[in-house]
Amino acid sequence: MLKISRYVLYDIARNKVVLAYTLFLLLVSLGLFQVEENPSKALLSLLNIILIVVPLVSMVFATIHWYNSYEFLELLLTQPLGRNKVLLSEWAGIGGSLTFAFVAGVGVPVLIYGGSAAGVSLLVVGVLLTLAFTSLAFLASVCSRDKARGIGAALLLWFFFALIYDGLVLLILFAFSDYPLEGITLALSCFNPVDLGRIYIMLHLDVSALMGYTGAVYKDFLGTAAGMAVTLGILALWVVLPLAIANRIFRRKDL
Repeated sequence: MLKISRYVLYDIARNKVVLAYTLFLLLVSLGLFQVEENPSKALLSLLNIILIVVPLVSMVFATIHWYNSYEFLELLLTQPLGRNKVLLSEWAGIGGSLTFAFVAGVGVPVLIYGGSAAGVSLLVVGVLLTLAFTSLAFLASVCSRDKARGIGAALLLWFFFALIYDGLVLLILFAFSDYPLEGITLALSCFNPVDLGRIYIMLHLDVSALMGYTGAVYKDFLGTAAGMAVTLGILALWVVLPLAIANRIFRRKDL
C-alpha cells in the first residue's frame, strides 16, 4: 500500500497542475497579507478564496487523476492486492499531494504573517476540506465508469456545497421564520463541510457578530472548546464517510 502511494505521489509531483495550484495559493496569500495591515482581515479574505478554490481543485483534480489512472488500477488489481488497498493507496497519494500543495501555498504565509490561533485553524480547515472533497471525488468517480459523467457529478457536488446549499438553507429559514430554528440551523450546517469550515474559522476570528442572529447561535453552541471539537469531528466524518462508501462500492463493482 505504501509503495503504491509513493508511486502516485511521484506521478503527481511531475504534474504541472499541482505546481500551478501551489504557486497560485502562495501568490494570493502573500498578496493579501501585503495589502492588508490587519492579519485578521487578510485571513478573512483568504478564507473566502479557500472555501471556493480548495474544494473545486480537490474535486476536479482527484476525479481526472482517477480516470487517467484507470488502466494502472486495473493492472494493480490483477496482482494479489485487495481492492480496498488499491483505492486507499490512490486516495492517500492524491490527498497527500493536494494537502502538501495547500500547506506549502497557504501555510508558509499564514505562519509568517498571521501565526495566531485563527491562522492555524485556517490551515486545519483547509486540510480537512482538501481531504473531504478528495473523498467526495472518489465517491463520484467509482459510481460511474464514464469519465465525462464522473467529472460532471464531481462538479455538480462542488456546485451544490459551495453555492446551492446556502440558498436552500436561507429559503428554509425564510419559509419557517415564525418558528424557533436554532437547532435546525445548526443541524443543517453539519450537512455542508464548506459551511462548517466557514463557521469554525469565523468563530476563531471573533467576527460571528457579522453573521447576525445566526452568528450568535453558532457562538453559543459551537464557540466552546467542546463545540470546536465537535465541529472538527464532523469535518473529519466528511473525510471518512464518503471514502468508506466509495470503498464499499469499488469492492463490489464489476470493472
